[in-house]
Amino acid sequence: MSREVILAARPQGVPVASDFELREVVDAEPAAGEAAVRNVFVSVDPYMRGRMTGVDTYVPGFGVGSSVDGGAVGRVVASRDPRLAEGDWVVSQLGWCEQGVVSADRLRKIDPSVAPPSTALGVLGMPGFTAWVGLEVIGQVKEGETIYVSGAAGAVGSAAAQIARLKGLRVIGSAGTAEKVEWLRSLGIEAFDYRETSPKEALADGIDAYFDNVGGEQLVAALTALRPHGRVIACGAISRYCDERAEPGPRNLFLMVTKRLRLQGFIVFDHNDRLRDFAAEVGPWVRDGRLAYRETILDGIENVPTAFAGLFRGDNIGKMLVRVGPDE
Repeated sequence: MSREVILAARPQGVPVASDFELREVVDAEPAAGEAAVRNVFVSVDPYMRGRMTGVDTYVPGFGVGSSVDGGAVGRVVASRDPRLAEGDWVVSQLGWCEQGVVSADRLRKIDPSVAPPSTALGVLGMPGFTAWVGLEVIGQVKEGETIYVSGAAGAVGSAAAQIARLKGLRVIGSAGTAEKVEWLRSLGIEAFDYRETSPKEALADGIDAYFDNVGGEQLVAALTALRPHGRVIACGAISRYCDERAEPGPRNLFLMVTKRLRLQGFIVFDHNDRLRDFAAEVGPWVRDGRLAYRETILDGIENVPTAFAGLFRGDNIGKMLVRVGPDE
């Protein structure tokens, strides 16, 4: 037997514990071409909140009573595929569970001697790749430019801010606590606490690009601060994900016309053909310490809902993870 977290009710606003249920399941045996994987780390990500509405977008919505799939890292405990052996570390989409059976074609082996396995869900995984695609492909940033990154102490934001700095940009980043601001400043980011300093004031000198993780008032401020022909890299809008009704759009959107701005959203999975390029550039930066990362880790499958809700309160610095099994 093992345990999994299921969606028990559709959240209203910020998710609460009663929106989820911990359920025991009988562990299945792998069939030919499959492997049984025992999760060690599971990921909680802001995009999952939209799936909990049940609406299909670029990914299917979650059904009430269904398990919550998503990124996970674990070890093979049984294999019926020659490509995988017991003990191999793998990345999967098993999601919020302790164990599961997966087709070998849907597993990616990782080498724990190269980087800690948890980084495959963070700086060397989807969040890091999202940051790199946003800058390299969508924003096409250039050395000498000034970029503003909101949510700069989160998983995507901290990677985006540092990658931009390594590419020779001046980087301004916002965060919501003094501890986060202090960490960002230690990385060479011109950070400010948006609860203490208004983005309008912090961006008064102007910016060439905006990496948007937050939306709302920070997007309004960035549109005002952008110079002619500036770009908005629309990655997310976490300040709006738990709204019960749609808020009006930016009141200064007409600046898109007068400043000839470009605003482009993106879904990182559309760019999987660039994964090798991402790994070739970012991997060495992580390994030699030029690109730092932080992880906020809670222990126990029962704490997955707490970790998930914490994303919307700003509880995390860097990547939020839950450790659900031993890593030995």
